[in-house]
Amino acid sequence: MPHSSIMNQPQREAVRYIDGPCLVLAGAGSGKTRVITQKITHLIEQCGYDPKNIAALTFTNKAAAEMQERVGKLLKEPKQAKALTVSTFHSLGVKILRQEAKELGLKNSFSIMDSADCFALVQDLAVTTDKQLIRRIQNAISLWKNALASPDAALKAAVDDDEAQAARIYRNYLATLSAYQAVDFDDLIRLPVELFRAHEAVRDRWQRRLRYLLIDEYQDTNTCQYELVKLLATGPGKKPMFTAVGDDDQAIYAWRGATIENLKQLQTDFPDLQVIKLEQNYRSSTRILQAANAVIGNNPKLFEKTLWSEHGLGDPVTVVAMNDDEHEAEQVAMLLSAHRFERRAKFSDYAVLYRGNHQARMVEQALRRERIPYTVSGGQSFFDRAEIKDLVSYLRLIANGDDDPAFIRAITTPKRGVGQATLEALGTVAGQWQCSLFEAVYKGGIEAKLPERQLRPLREFCDFINQIEARASRPSGRGDDAAELLDEMMKEIQYEAHLYNTFDERQAKEKWQNVLEFTGWLKEKAKGGKAGDGEEKNLLELTQMVALMTMLEGRDEEPDAVRLSTLHASKGLEYPHVFLIGVEEGILPHKGDPDAPVETLAARIQEERRLMYVGITRAQRSLHVSWCKKRKRARDTVVCEPSRFIAEMKLDEGDARPKEEEKITPQNRLANLKALLNRPKT
Repeated sequence: MPHSSIMNQPQREAVRYIDGPCLVLAGAGSGKTRVITQKITHLIEQCGYDPKNIAALTFTNKAAAEMQERVGKLLKEPKQAKALTVSTFHSLGVKILRQEAKELGLKNSFSIMDSADCFALVQDLAVTTDKQLIRRIQNAISLWKNALASPDAALKAAVDDDEAQAARIYRNYLATLSAYQAVDFDDLIRLPVELFRAHEAVRDRWQRRLRYLLIDEYQDTNTCQYELVKLLATGPGKKPMFTAVGDDDQAIYAWRGATIENLKQLQTDFPDLQVIKLEQNYRSSTRILQAANAVIGNNPKLFEKTLWSEHGLGDPVTVVAMNDDEHEAEQVAMLLSAHRFERRAKFSDYAVLYRGNHQARMVEQALRRERIPYTVSGGQSFFDRAEIKDLVSYLRLIANGDDDPAFIRAITTPKRGVGQATLEALGTVAGQWQCSLFEAVYKGGIEAKLPERQLRPLREFCDFINQIEARASRPSGRGDDAAELLDEMMKEIQYEAHLYNTFDERQAKEKWQNVLEFTGWLKEKAKGGKAGDGEEKNLLELTQMVALMTMLEGRDEEPDAVRLSTLHASKGLEYPHVFLIGVEEGILPHKGDPDAPVETLAARIQEERRLMYVGITRAQRSLHVSWCKKRKRARDTVVCEPSRFIAEMKLDEGDARPKEEEKITPQNRLANLKALLNRPKT
């Protein structure tokens, strides 16, 4: 990127245009975050906007935090950055729902169910243990919500019995969430949209509060998110004031509801839309960009644009055919090692990218053999394991009786005779009293809703939690207090027996080992021993520590290691050197459903081509593409064809080595070896 005070002409134009709706088409590596942060600064310091009236929306907490930090460094009064709303769409949705809960019939302390909580709910409603089926129904419900489709509309549009059944479960799912006084992740945007549509006064209040909107990664928005933007930006007598920043060539999330149609729709809904293109790339060498432009040129264009760079020609893009996937993994490890040695690079300068997670296993084995350190993006966190979340739900509930999702998970795991009907009745009482599910167990009038046989297990459970909580609240006078309580809790809930009753012996044993590892780690933390910080902690302090760790996990400094990542997870990142593997027909592009309609197949290939484009444009200095002639699939070996995208890169057209490119001479190699040997050990 150029120096912070220097912008190219299109960037300056994008920052200064504030006369109406604006679409900034920001090609890969063209400095879109910089445009957004500079524009926020311009709105505050040159245009007189109050920071509290500006909202910048993005898709990850990390991107939002980085954006706010960068704005703080640009502003003459850095404190002003704290007044901005810089958040994800979902965080803004939470803020709206917390303040307007009453209008939606929700209590202020409504709960947000995570994916695992919702999985359990769908499992109960579908009366099945088929995990794939449950996930398909869960995904269908998510897509319906993101498309603002009601259960009636979903049922009407159903094309077969499976879809009709999913639509009926969708209706019951909504009713159950409502009874629990809870929302899921998709509701955080769907419900504000419904609220603004139904209540003009509420919508007007939020329009006055958020006078200027900036939307990052606009091509990734779904129908629901676009509708929220439109409802906030337009109204009687209100001039639409927003800047959407995106790239139609990087739209790769159709499978989770994002729609490229939102880019087309902008021009229809806002005829005076100002379109500004950012085509100068500050990331990659010319050869890499030529390959990227050649590939994406095969897609129909919403907006014509061509990336260019001042970084020089750079290394030739290489394409290598490997014998099979084992050979590919071995070669990648060896080539990466040699390449790093020749260029005196760090391991963290390298990424190995692939279409699907299953491709990582063999690469991991090869890197381990070569003793090359690596990290895997998107790997499951220890805290995300179901058995750990089960136990953490008990700890959360002991620390906070108002935590309804923790209550639901804890009271139903292990099973103790508390089913969906009991929880729905309890949710009704909680709604009437505007209290938590835990508190509702002791509220007057509950006996009229629940017979003794249903109420007894609820009260026994809550009494148990209250007893643990009373003892957990004591100061940490004795180092083993928390350890004793943990052991008592584990014995009382009979979690080990639950695992062996639920899973086969191998799975149960593995999960129980994870539980023992977790509780052992907690006990060390409680005593302040080798796993702790020297200070003894009671059970409540431990719970707060675990909650903070689960939220902050992954924020540590990046280690010096090769990054293994799917193409989807790599979006927004960049690496000096990239190995793009498994570029074959059936993998990239993914084979999908061969019986799908022609239009669907065409749209899928276009999205896969955009995925290839994203992969290419992650590379700054060198790109190495590989494909396999044969590949093992289960017990079979199948013959593979190179991906059509390799030919589309047009690498054979005038790819001469540039004179200015540094050649790796024997002298260079010797100097590099000396530098490597003299490098201090870390």
